[in-house]
Amino acid sequence: MWHDLAVAFCLMLVIEGLIPFISPGRWRKLVLMLEEIDDRTMRAIGLASMLTGTALLVIIN
Repeated sequence: MWHDLAVAFCLMLVIEGLIPFISPGRWRKLVLMLEEIDDRTMRAIGLASMLTGTALLVIIN
């Protein structure tokens, strides 16, 4: 189980690093835009992301 968790974490880092590597200017603009989003919207986005990831894991397994 720990091995799978470590693999998933490493893959997340690779995926997260793609955007700044491919287009650093756009990534910088995105980060600046995130500053303007209020906490409630950010929490809703985070919740939607977690639920989507959980649903995909259930479907895959």
